[in-house]
Amino acid sequence: MVLSVSERTFTQEVLESPIPVLVNFEAPWCGLCRIIHPLLLEFQAQCGEEIKLVGVNADQNFKLSTTYRLKSLPTLLLIKNGTVYHRLECFSGREDLRLALEEIKASYSNCPKIYTSSKAMDLEYRSA
Repeated sequence: MVLSVSERTFTQEVLESPIPVLVNFEAPWCGLCRIIHPLLLEFQAQCGEEIKLVGVNADQNFKLSTTYRLKSLPTLLLIKNGTVYHRLECFSGREDLRLALEEIKASYSNCPKIYTSSKAMDLEYRSA
């Protein structure tokens, strides 16, 4: 299931998230948005806790659509620590998106994880 985010919850759920967030800007009338939805759910299942997936209705969140200068739907943004690291737009179908998501997943699963939460630091001290 994809968490639905609005302008009111965007900062907390996306910009302040401790893990990277893949933001799916979509709209109910967008056919390609519906076509790629199962692929995004599969991506979310594969990534587990490494990357969070959220959806934003671009029509109902015009301020976010303007802020991130959406040109087409769907548009996917990978945001980490408030910064956009990947922007996926104008893909022609499922295969284009699948390849782009594989690239994103590989880039994050191969990177060493840096944990800054107090729980992670506490665990490090206990195991040492």
